[in-house]
Amino acid sequence: MLPDLPQPLRGLYALTPDVAREGAFHTLIGRVEEAIRGGACLVQYRNKSAAAGAREAQARALLEACRHHRCPLVINDDPELALRIGADGVHLGREDGDIARARRALGPRAIVGASCYDDLGRAAAAERDGASYVAFGAFFPSPTKPAAVRAGLALLREARARLHLPIAAIGGITADTGAGLIRAGADLLAVVSDLFDAPDVGARARAYSTLFVAALAPAEVHHESQ
Repeated sequence: MLPDLPQPLRGLYALTPDVAREGAFHTLIGRVEEAIRGGACLVQYRNKSAAAGAREAQARALLEACRHHRCPLVINDDPELALRIGADGVHLGREDGDIARARRALGPRAIVGASCYDDLGRAAAAERDGASYVAFGAFFPSPTKPAAVRAGLALLREARARLHLPIAAIGGITADTGAGLIRAGADLLAVVSDLFDAPDVGARARAYSTLFVAALAPAEVHHESQ
């Protein structure tokens, strides 16, 4: 685990696509490194298709790359794998285990994320149980999860008003639609396809990073004018 997180949980959250073949995964690692250099603040290893042994090997290789760039890596759905390889945390969905248990297992400095779909009550419970961030969505049709529950901007605004931890938006997000989610309260934009299907992953990551810089600019200008 990183001794200190190099940056706050705000910005582009890069989620890896499913990759089964070893050669393709080595290519993916290079693309993840491009995303980090472009400004991604957090990476999640997510692979629903690989066997357990391949998943661990891939997670270890990705962790090494993330360590090199001082970017935190969380593991999707699998607290045991996260603990075994020394990853920076875990992300849990509704069926993936208990947030409080994961927090106890991984320790107080681990990143523990919770999928909350369109359920603000679930997010409030996750916050009480020690989550580091909560994720809502899908906000748009998602090629990764076509049948995903849909969430709206009003939910993000209410979550921003009620919760005291970072909020991630996920689901079909593009560099063209991300700004509205940030304005509504998203601290993290969790992206799979629009990032890793881009011909230039680094450039696409920088486009997302620019959205966060632009969202902060009015507040900074106001503060400096005081």
